[in-house]
Amino acid sequence: MYDINKIRQDFPILGREVYGKPLVYLDNGATTQKPLCVLDAMRDEYLNVNANVHRGVHYLSQQATDLHEAAREKVRAFINAKSTNEVIFTRGTTEALNLVVSSFADEFMGEGDEVIVSTMEHHSNIVPWQLQAAKKGICLKVIPMNDKGEILMDEYRKLFSERTRIVSVAHVSNVLGTINPVKEMISIAHEHGVPFMLDGAQSVPHFKVDVQDLDCDFMAFSGHKMYGPTGVGVLYGKEDWLDRMPPYQGGGEMIESVSFEKTVFEKLPFKFEAGTPDYVATHGLATAIDYLQGIGMDEIQRHETDLTEYAMKRMREIEGMRFFGEADHKDAVVSFLVGDIHHLDMGTLLDRLGIAVRTGHHCAEPLMIRLGIQGTVRASFGLYNTREEVDTLVEGIKRVSRMF
Repeated sequence: MYDINKIRQDFPILGREVYGKPLVYLDNGATTQKPLCVLDAMRDEYLNVNANVHRGVHYLSQQATDLHEAAREKVRAFINAKSTNEVIFTRGTTEALNLVVSSFADEFMGEGDEVIVSTMEHHSNIVPWQLQAAKKGICLKVIPMNDKGEILMDEYRKLFSERTRIVSVAHVSNVLGTINPVKEMISIAHEHGVPFMLDGAQSVPHFKVDVQDLDCDFMAFSGHKMYGPTGVGVLYGKEDWLDRMPPYQGGGEMIESVSFEKTVFEKLPFKFEAGTPDYVATHGLATAIDYLQGIGMDEIQRHETDLTEYAMKRMREIEGMRFFGEADHKDAVVSFLVGDIHHLDMGTLLDRLGIAVRTGHHCAEPLMIRLGIQGTVRASFGLYNTREEVDTLVEGIKRVSRMF
């Protein structure tokens, strides 16, 4: 049984009030709230085990190192990577994407080489490639989509050429909620001998992701979107690719030996982890994974799918409702506008009713241009949201609409 009341007790912030109204937190696509077990684990480490990892021979350092490397194994098992050598700790999805873009382009791309992305990408999977375009003269090719927010697979196939070096696509759109057919897309890329990078920021927290089953070459995701701490994330990469790529940053920890004549880099995964890692956050991330697995990823997906379908059904009652993202395969995101009401006005007034939603272009301006709008209101669901909160959202939208 999915005990939503028990789950909500793990998140004390959900019991607070905003402007005298019970908080309805529907901004999980931006960041999730943290269960007490994550906060307790991090506090306990700071109080009892705090020491720099890997470099110390003393007891605390070895304890902290054990926790840090146990977290790496926890991540490996969670996404079913082959080896902990394929799990790189980063500050989040953005840094993980930038790492691959920079290192991959340095080693494997030159002027005129191409990367394939999609119309629905987050800026963090567009801007780093544009920086390389300015620096090295590479070219971005963009997969179009239909009006439902689904990638046009026939057009995707046509984009490959002898200059295609990599494909980099979101698993789930942070605006549309579209679950892209990435397993098929990866297979097509591999038919052309091209590696595939997956932005898993909006998928890993919501349903099972098996990197070996998908056969992706790289995947990035963030801790703070999966009920873990901020400032920590993961880059998964196949060992063969990571071995061949140069380090992204230089410093301590990622070296085997240094002289003024030559530096020999450390083996994986440490080659890409310069400096002191946020070892307390990695422990928090591991605890968050334990929490998710304790509930069950399949159960979480069922709960959130039910909420999303219920929300869209209820919201269709509202006159002037316009949805953005009605793909057949959709995750826990509903983006909308009502009539001519500006998204910022809707979001601001919903906030006065205690309802937290996201407004704007959601770091996806090219997608907004494709949709012909400036921005949307976005309600995004998490494992602790309820149908009653959806009802509150619907009544709030109706109340705001009457004001206009």
